[in-house]
Amino acid sequence: MKCPRCESTSYRKNGRRNDKQNYLCKDCGKQFLEPVFSHSLETDLLANSNGYTKVSMAEATQVPLVKNLLEEKVTEKSLNSFSLTLAEELLQTILSPDWLESAAFSQLLLKIQQKNQIDHKLETGISLLLLDAENLKLDVNSESFLASVCNYPLQVKIAFANWRNPSIGKQDIELYNRGYQLVHVPEGKNSADAKMIAIGACVLRSYPTVKEILVCSSDGILIHLCNELQNQGLIVYWVRRQGQNLHIENRNTGKLTHYSLAMATEVPSFEKVVEQIQDLIKNEQESINARLNSLVAVASLFQERCNIHLKHHPQQPEVEEIIPVLDNSFTPSIPEEEKKQDSAEIPNGKTLDKLLLKIIQDIKIKSPQTQLSVSKLGSELQKITGKSPSSIVKKLKLGSSLTKYLESSPRFTLKASGKEYEVIALLSK
Repeated sequence: MKCPRCESTSYRKNGRRNDKQNYLCKDCGKQFLEPVFSHSLETDLLANSNGYTKVSMAEATQVPLVKNLLEEKVTEKSLNSFSLTLAEELLQTILSPDWLESAAFSQLLLKIQQKNQIDHKLETGISLLLLDAENLKLDVNSESFLASVCNYPLQVKIAFANWRNPSIGKQDIELYNRGYQLVHVPEGKNSADAKMIAIGACVLRSYPTVKEILVCSSDGILIHLCNELQNQGLIVYWVRRQGQNLHIENRNTGKLTHYSLAMATEVPSFEKVVEQIQDLIKNEQESINARLNSLVAVASLFQERCNIHLKHHPQQPEVEEIIPVLDNSFTPSIPEEEKKQDSAEIPNGKTLDKLLLKIIQDIKIKSPQTQLSVSKLGSELQKITGKSPSSIVKKLKLGSSLTKYLESSPRFTLKASGKEYEVIALLSK
C-alpha cells in the first residue's frame, strides 16, 4: 500500500474512521484509509502471494504478481475475472463519498481546470506589442487602432528605451499607467533596437500563446527581428512612422494600412474613397428622387384642389393666365425711333451726351436711390447701341475710354465710390 499523494510506503496507523483503518503518511502528512477488498479478491491475492502476508492493491498490480500468476498457470478466464473485479473495486473507492470529499479529489479537479484553461488560451491566442520608445511615440488613439488591426486581443505591451534620457520626458510614467512593461537599456546607438531584437526573438518562451506581434519602430535594423518572428510562425506587423502617418505593414501578406496621427483616423485606400464617393452620389440621387416625388404629390393635390374650386364656381369667368417674364437687366425706356437711330450710329458728342443723359434720367426714375457707376452706364449704352462704349468714344475722338470722356465732359462729374466711380449728371448745364 502506498500514500495516494506522494506514493510513499512510509506510513503508520492513525486510528479508525467509519470502521476502517486510517493511516498517516510520514513523508507528506497525508491521511488515507485502508483499501477495502472483497472476500474473493482477498482470497485471490493471498493465494497468489506465495504464502506471505497480505499485499496492497497497488502491489497487486505490479509485474511480479502477474509473473507469479503466469508461473502458476493462471487461466485467461481467471485473469479477466481478476481484472474486472479489480476495476470494480477501484471505481467503488474513487466514487465513494469519502474520496469525493477528500483533498486529493479537489486537487485533481483543480489540475484538470488549469489544463483546460491553458488549452483554451493556446487555441485562442493573444497579440503582443514591442515598442522602441526612443524612435516612435504611440498615443492612446494610435494604440487602439493598432489593436483593431490585429485578429487576436492585444494583452502584452513592452517598451524599450533609456528611461534616464531627458528627451524621453515623462513618457515612462504614461506608458506604465497604460500597462506597458518597461525595459531599460544603457545609453548608446541602437541599444534599444538590440535589446528589442534579443527579447523579441525568444518571446515564445515567455508567452507561448502569442499569435501576432506588432514591431513598432522606424529603424531598418528591425527587419531582422520581423524575419525571425515570421520564421517562428507568427503574424508580424511592422509599424513605422512617415510624416504624420503610421504605416502598418503585414509582413506575411504584404497588406499596407495607413493611419493619420493628425486626424486620429485611418487613411482609406483609393478603392475605399471611390466606394464612399459612389455611396454619397447614390444617397444624393435617392434624396433628389424623394424630393421630386414629394413635389409631384403636392402638384397633384394642388391640381385636384383647382378642379374642385372650378366645379363649385361654374359661372366664374375664365381669367387669362399671365406669366410675367423676369429680366435681371434693366433697359431704359428710350423711344423706338431714337433707339434705332442711335443703334445705327452716333454722329457726334452732343448726340452721345443726349443719349447718356437719357439713360441716367430713366434709371433715376425707376430707382432713385441707385448709385449709377461708370460700368453700369457703359453696359446700358452697349445694350442700346450694340457697340462697346470705348469704341464709340474712340471713333468720335473724344478720348480713350468712357471714363476719360466723362471726366472731361462739362455735363457729367465723377465721384469716387470704393473701386468704382459714381456718375452724376449736371442737368443744369
